[in-house]
Amino acid sequence: MSQTLGRTRLAYSRTWHLLDLTTDPRPLGRVATSIAQTLMGKHKPIYDPSTDCGDYVVAIGAHDIHTTGKKRYQKQYYTHNTRPGSLKQMSMDSMMKKWGGGEVLRKAVRGMLPKNRLRDKRLERLKVFEGVSHPYGRNLVRFAGRKMGSGMGQGEVIEEVKRMKVEEPAVKVGGVQAST
Repeated sequence: MSQTLGRTRLAYSRTWHLLDLTTDPRPLGRVATSIAQTLMGKHKPIYDPSTDCGDYVVAIGAHDIHTTGKKRYQKQYYTHNTRPGSLKQMSMDSMMKKWGGGEVLRKAVRGMLPKNRLRDKRLERLKVFEGVSHPYGRNLVRFAGRKMGSGMGQGEVIEEVKRMKVEEPAVKVGGVQAST
């Protein structure tokens, strides 16, 4: 059997997913895990760790990231440039005040991606916005003119499309119109 079965250009096409953090009840770690899996392409049947087949993710409302416990005040981020005495630390709360929730989300997702040559390329496909407006509205996945975000599962999207009752147009065969 061929090893390339199903590995078509259409299978590798990238889809845009919308994630609204203002309405998502999951904490930061759970949200970052789902974003990392989408960026890697683990939700696709053609997933291979050595190829980059992931999708784009647009996360809006990063100012509303919520954590459990006292992580917001106790978690520390460290930086060091290998020179003696250059270790610097910053709490999550001060990082959110200085750079916003988007940087905290990027750091969480970056830590969950595999540490290989594809990590930076995958992370570039994560678009994070503090507010709810973004310039990628035309790229998002749509069914029947309605946006479907990554917060919905595949079954929910199918049910939503069924509820909309999208009818297929009639196909013209020769000079006679035939319905399919």
